[in-house]
Amino acid sequence: MKTLKITITILAIAFRSQGQFNLGNATQDVNNLKNNSTVQKLTGNKGSSGLSDQDIANGLKDALRVGSNNAGSSASKTDGFYKNQLITIPFPPDAQKVENTANDLGMQQQVNDFVVSLNRAAEKAAQKAAPIFINAIMSMTIQDGMSILKGNNDAATQYLKSKTSQQLHDAFIPIVKHAIDSVQVTKYWTPLANAYNSIPLVTPVNPDLNEYVIQKGLSGLFILLAQEELKIRQNPAARVTDILKKVFGSLDNK
Repeated sequence: MKTLKITITILAIAFRSQGQFNLGNATQDVNNLKNNSTVQKLTGNKGSSGLSDQDIANGLKDALRVGSNNAGSSASKTDGFYKNQLITIPFPPDAQKVENTANDLGMQQQVNDFVVSLNRAAEKAAQKAAPIFINAIMSMTIQDGMSILKGNNDAATQYLKSKTSQQLHDAFIPIVKHAIDSVQVTKYWTPLANAYNSIPLVTPVNPDLNEYVIQKGLSGLFILLAQEELKIRQNPAARVTDILKKVFGSLDNK
């Protein structure tokens, strides 16, 4: 009987200790749940992919950063504009009469030299494009990222274009002016313009070459950026950072 009482006492103590241990775990679980809820509110809601809103925003920023670096690098190399049929800069349309007249006068080489110089100016200007893009990319919000992640294949590019075109244009003005001077665009343009303007009764033509190169240069950069975005969206090998793999990889099976 004495042994039985001792056994019951030991079991009672054991159950009481076990109960206290479980209660402690339960309390800890509640605290963890609260903490997790707080973290989730701070970082954004997570879907089945485990991505927070901040992850998505960071992924889009990284996509544009990588894309803009690649686009700028491609455009700024020699013949990056000139030999890329998608973005090559032709003779200014509003000076088409000058080109026609010059060709009629046997000045085809001068026409070609002038067109090459326009493209060289754009290539030089493109060397300065990436930092301008990066500054704009950093202002992207979580809401921006959420709205364009599942958009069209060029949604991020179009977002950046809509937000930064004027800023980029203004920043490009001194860059393009310097590039035009450095490759002597005016030197190639002057004999063509003089040949045309010497014709009796014609209206002198003098297009704004700075503005022309700026507009065509920016257009070309956005075309290349859209191509880079498409690669990241569709080709896992183009996702060269962990956040790109995480964010865009979550869309592959959807």
